[in-house]
Amino acid sequence: MRLLKLRIHKKDKIMKQLITILFIGLISLSLNAQAKIEFKAETIDYGTIEKGADGVRVFEFTNTGDEPLIISNVKSSCGCTVPSKPKDPIMPGDTGEIKVKYDTNRVNPIRKTITVMSNAETPTVALKIKGLVVDPSKVSVLDKKEKSVMEQ
Repeated sequence: MRLLKLRIHKKDKIMKQLITILFIGLISLSLNAQAKIEFKAETIDYGTIEKGADGVRVFEFTNTGDEPLIISNVKSSCGCTVPSKPKDPIMPGDTGEIKVKYDTNRVNPIRKTITVMSNAETPTVALKIKGLVVDPSKVSVLDKKEKSVMEQ
């Protein structure tokens, strides 16, 4: 009778070890499956644009992972820059875009950061926009050129 109890106890111990090994294996497989976000460019240069010009630009990206990519939040460092994110998950291999609208009625240099949060392997990405907004109706004294005597 005692020998039978030892055999049963040994089988239970082996079953527990087997279940533990299977559980660890499943967890490690699920950790490897993940969304990955890859942007075509992480900085957009507006260049020099005029006051009131179209301030919309687009950051294009691809989900290079093997799980759906979910963009949970996109925020700007300033209220003058309004980003918009995709509503639906981006499936593996698919592309998406984050639109950014800068208020070009503000005449000054552009140096803004857009923070993208997602379920990707790198959960937070900082995108940047830069450029210069000028007002063509306000010409600086340095920009005015007088005609030389030779040109008259």
